[in-house]
Amino acid sequence: MNPLKSPWLTTLAGVLLAVVISLIFGQTGTGLSLMVWLHVIFGIMWIGLLYYFNFVQVPGVAEALQDKDPGPAAINKYIAPKALWFFRWSALLTWLTGASALAHLGGGMQGVWSAFLFQDGMALIGIGAWLGTIMLFNVWGLIWPNQKKILGIVPATAEEIAKAKMVALYASRTNTLLSIPMLLSMVGYGHGGLLPF
Repeated sequence: MNPLKSPWLTTLAGVLLAVVISLIFGQTGTGLSLMVWLHVIFGIMWIGLLYYFNFVQVPGVAEALQDKDPGPAAINKYIAPKALWFFRWSALLTWLTGASALAHLGGGMQGVWSAFLFQDGMALIGIGAWLGTIMLFNVWGLIWPNQKKILGIVPATAEEIAKAKMVALYASRTNTLLSIPMLLSMVGYGHGGLLPF
């Protein structure tokens, strides 16, 4: 069976390849490693979809509005709902696995509090945690409720849809803006800093 024929099998093959590389080079870790791995996998999905929406789907729908056949309906009916499902759940799972990793780093809930309060040497990763929390709120509190109006999942007037488009767009663009310092803060924590110089 060719794993490249399924996105799930491809992802599983990628995880297995990473495990093999870790074993070959003797880079096994602690229980924290599992949470970090899951955090990275879910985070790739979340941020990948965020960039897809901002750089591909939103401009694609704008172009499709100029084309009457099939127009944006194909994207909004078949692609957007599925992409948004993975987007919002990968956001939540990224946040939960990140909080779990913080707890493991700091010996329980104290690790989470230390990060969010910028204490005990966890200020840099704490910034990343705060930015990720804001981004999670944007996904569930702003983007998803407004996308439901845009996609016709919940009834809305033309005026409500127009407003929903702006709210969802700006929340998504805010998340795109925050994604870079968020990711670099988290990576920088484990690599001795944020700046490359």
